Amino acid sequence: MVRTAFRLLTEDKIPTRLLCFSDDMDGMRKIPENVPDRAALEPYLQMPLSTVPNPFGGDYESFAAHNNAMLRRFLDTFGFDYEFASATEYYKSGKFDEVLVRATEKYRKIMDVMLPTLGEERQATYSPFLPISPTSGRVLYVPMKDVNPRDGTITFDDETGEEITLSVTGGKVKLQWKPDFGMRWAALDVDFEMFGKDHQTNAPIYDKICNILGGKAPEHYVYELFLDENGEKISKSKGNGLSIDEWLTYASPESLALYNFQKPKTAKKLYFDVIPKAVDEYYTFVQKYEQMPVEQRLQNPAWHIHSGNIPKIDMPVPFAMLLNLVSASNAENKEVLWAFISRYASGVTAETHPELDALVGYAIRYFDDFVKPTKSFKVPDDTERMALEQLDAKLAGLPENADGAEIQDAVLDVARAIERYQDPKKKGPDGGPGVSVAWFSALYQLLLGQEKGPRFGSFVALYGIDETREMIRKALGGELAA
Repeated sequence: MVRTAFRLLTEDKIPTRLLCFSDDMDGMRKIPENVPDRAALEPYLQMPLSTVPNPFGGDYESFAAHNNAMLRRFLDTFGFDYEFASATEYYKSGKFDEVLVRATEKYRKIMDVMLPTLGEERQATYSPFLPISPTSGRVLYVPMKDVNPRDGTITFDDETGEEITLSVTGGKVKLQWKPDFGMRWAALDVDFEMFGKDHQTNAPIYDKICNILGGKAPEHYVYELFLDENGEKISKSKGNGLSIDEWLTYASPESLALYNFQKPKTAKKLYFDVIPKAVDEYYTFVQKYEQMPVEQRLQNPAWHIHSGNIPKIDMPVPFAMLLNLVSASNAENKEVLWAFISRYASGVTAETHPELDALVGYAIRYFDDFVKPTKSFKVPDDTERMALEQLDAKLAGLPENADGAEIQDAVLDVARAIERYQDPKKKGPDGGPGVSVAWFSALYQLLLGQEKGPRFGSFVALYGIDETREMIRKALGGELAA
């Protein structure tokens, strides 16, 4: 999205490339908690990820190859125009050799940047160079005995105690991650890089290393981190939070693109409960686009998601409403839901509205996995029983073709006369108290087994007045709570 905006502003007069770089030569410092047979990976600790066997099996030659494939699949799914770069390939092929040799020449200047950022004990053993042990294959964090800029070599004691001299070229040595950041910018002539807030304090270090190695530090954009449902930082090793594949099981790529686009400098929780809102907001932005003045369209996230080519999508039923329809109807397949939808919106079918048909499938999966297991119906008390009986009578008096607004008015009329559901801070049409949200919370808990839901009148219009009255009958008879 940033690249698209830049191309628009510069009218494509400045060529751009998007490079996706994988740090797959990093040593595996610890074994992720979400992999099968963790014990099988223990012999490979501290080895480059590109030499660690793939714990998930399949055709990938290494753990890094598996992770890289997952990353590329994500980028391809979202239509990124990018070049993929593997640290292992770049180090071993010699693409970094020139700058790595320069790092031996600038070794003292690099150390002058790094040492003040370290504690006294770490200063004594720190080296920006990490040799790959010729005997064990592990990435070694060892002090240097000699750095020879004339030969482009480093000398250190291997794990066996033997003194070893290695060339810094050809993938025999890599850099510590902070110098590596700056080295990469210098070697690849990077102009712009986005990174998470956890890198922000180190950005001045990256910049200095880049400049020392003959490059020009790029422009930065710092974004906030994603959190799990408990507000904790998402961790690759813990596997908490929500994966890309999991999101795409229950919603479209565009809805995830919107969630990523909004408020990048604000920490956001990334878990299953945020999906329905993101889905409905995406379609709202798409449908509003054509009605917006031309000068305001760039402010619409849909423009950035689709690079200005906004699809025309008619979405007569929002995702949140579909979830409640699945809940009320106990639908297990699309055909059941489409029977309700077609009755509600004349002429709307799976063939005329393929986007809605896809949403129906998402809704069934989402409900089965996340809503159904947590449903808990409330047994009505005396006040709630009276309210449900009055609502049933009110619905019975409505015409069969009553729309959502007419039904909503009827639902509100019932609550206005019941003290528990009155809100003195609001004003009703007759000047009396308005209706509290407690009324709708009660309806969702009594009839749907949930604490919240969409506009109730619109739901009844979609589900059907007779069907809703049958639900009320079951609630009054204790069948739902049972």
